[in-house]
Amino acid sequence: MLNYLKTLSTHRGGWFLLLCSALVLEAVAFYFQHGMGLAPCVMCIYERVALFGIAFAGLFGLFLPNFIVFRLLALLIGGFSAVKGIALAVKHIDYQTNPGPWNQCSYIVEFPRAFPLDKWFPSLFEPSGSCSEIPWQFLGFSMAQWILFIFACYALLFVVLFISQFKRTPNIYSRSRRIFK
Repeated sequence: MLNYLKTLSTHRGGWFLLLCSALVLEAVAFYFQHGMGLAPCVMCIYERVALFGIAFAGLFGLFLPNFIVFRLLALLIGGFSAVKGIALAVKHIDYQTNPGPWNQCSYIVEFPRAFPLDKWFPSLFEPSGSCSEIPWQFLGFSMAQWILFIFACYALLFVVLFISQFKRTPNIYSRSRRIFK
């Protein structure tokens, strides 16, 4: 299995699939916000940024998947984004399950001054909801719980892909030379 995953990571198709999956999830979030009228909170915005980090890892790995340095860097970017997304989702779930005046998120996003996404793309990154509200559920789980599951799946994928990079793949050409000698 590790050989298959390593081979998959050396081709553009796997990275393209990663990029598309993250962009589809972003499109779903955009639909929830603008199509269904659900107001995103600050934690939702931060989770979107973490998901864009995974999309960026897919885009980065798509450029030069044959070079180990680019693959490892893409896997590290994606893994960091997935772990950060898990931490954000856990905190978001805590806001929802233990609401109180001492356990609330800010109503203002805090992006770096050099990278003010809420000013550049306000339709995507400007919060207008409360973190403690649960405006949507599917199968009894809130959106924050679903995004925790999604980030955990991404993190597991990145860990297994990272491990697979150190698996030696059999060289079919050297084996065929030994057979015909």
